[in-house]
Amino acid sequence: MNTRKPFFFDSTLRDGNQALKKPWNLKEKEFIFDLLLKLGVQAVEVGFPGSCDMDFETCQKLASLANDKTVVCGLARAVERDINLAYDAIKNAKKPRIHTFIALAPFNMKYVLQKEPDDVKKLAIDAVKHAKSLIGENGDVQFSVEHFGDCIDNMPFVIDTLKEVVEAGATTINLPNTVERTNPMNFVKRVSQVVQELPENIIIAVHCHNDLGMATATTVESYFAGATQLEGCLNGLGERAGNMNIYEVAVALHNCGVDVPLNLKEIYETALTIAEKSGVPIYEKAPLIGLDSLAHRSGIHQDGAIKTKDMEKGAYRPIHPSLIGRDDEKVGFTSQSGKTAIYEIIKTAGYPITMEEAIRITPAIKEAAEKVGELPTRYITDIYFKEVFKIKGPFELIKFSKITDGKFRVEFKHNNKKYNVVGEDNGPLSACLNALSKAGFPQKLIHYEQVAIDGEIKGVSADAMTGLKREVPTGHVVTCRGLHTSTAQANILALFNGLNLIEGLK
Repeated sequence: MNTRKPFFFDSTLRDGNQALKKPWNLKEKEFIFDLLLKLGVQAVEVGFPGSCDMDFETCQKLASLANDKTVVCGLARAVERDINLAYDAIKNAKKPRIHTFIALAPFNMKYVLQKEPDDVKKLAIDAVKHAKSLIGENGDVQFSVEHFGDCIDNMPFVIDTLKEVVEAGATTINLPNTVERTNPMNFVKRVSQVVQELPENIIIAVHCHNDLGMATATTVESYFAGATQLEGCLNGLGERAGNMNIYEVAVALHNCGVDVPLNLKEIYETALTIAEKSGVPIYEKAPLIGLDSLAHRSGIHQDGAIKTKDMEKGAYRPIHPSLIGRDDEKVGFTSQSGKTAIYEIIKTAGYPITMEEAIRITPAIKEAAEKVGELPTRYITDIYFKEVFKIKGPFELIKFSKITDGKFRVEFKHNNKKYNVVGEDNGPLSACLNALSKAGFPQKLIHYEQVAIDGEIKGVSADAMTGLKREVPTGHVVTCRGLHTSTAQANILALFNGLNLIEGLK
């Protein structure tokens, strides 16, 4: 097992913020900064102080608020002015860092910087020397090879430059996949090459963008190739398709047995908050944090998920929801779902149900789902009440009333023939059974239970729900239910629902 702890470097307030349609103001950045501290990231890039006065002031303010455990970093191009401003902005942090960068990729040096490689190398070395002269031993210097992902053909030049940058004072070397253009293994091999060439005390970082959707994979594999500092943004914010999503990498490493130094239980709440504050919604299929990311609709998946829902490892989920502060492993019902889903949904809604009842009402719920699509819980419980508590058949209860203690009148119809019978016994249910026997419909109960109900159900203030178990002619046992404000009436309704149910099963 890898015992090296990953070091999470968050760029939400810089890389994430600069890509927003409406960047955050100081107050909003303070709020996000607090979230980052609560999540436990080890370093925060608070901004680009040289970009404007507002960013400088924001970086200065956040540096003053930082604790003594978190590195506070300011970004600067490899020019003296930017580096000076970055230092002035973050120098009062307890753990300040100047982060300077320049592109070493052949394409960028030729067409963007329009400089020769040796001139670019000198700019990089001079920038690091200047940054180190300012920050001294009170902080550290990070150097990034912008567009490292494009440095396929000039790796010897890149490594030689990095060795001189390290001699100039950089202690963290960042290798960004500034634009993701190729497969993770291609990038990771070059990360491994840098790890092997630089001194062991130098921290290697990766900063992966998600243009092709592989930033998480590239970052995770870079860690196992020797990168320790992992740079990304909350919710995967950032330019174009965004930066590496910190949640995904943290959980992936956790699942690999790596000791991840983040407060993982804060992830879900943090994600929802960032979505609200950034105006960038979480799409429903987003890994870990999307509404559907822990949802099951296939009947086979639902069966496995429900059977293993209380286990740390589930049949069809990557983590237990509680790991990231969620409690909503969802079972949704569509035409592809089955009886297990119905059982779980109704049980979770707070109503008693047996698997036999779930099987019985599945056709009606599937028929509705074929027309509507995924059914909300209320739709499913509506069908449950209709199919379980209002069973149509040859029997129809008209009235049940008490005459005297031990004597009750039962008025009902059977195939439209009216019956008015007096039953005698100690309790209402026994008296009703006596009346039915006199009328030629003897019944035998196997089990009786009462469930107290708090509040309204289907618009009725219900106090009691009765469950009766009856044996049908085939030998199977079925459950019959009744619902009423009166316990006695709930018992009788359950009995008549049972009579119709058994007739329907003949």
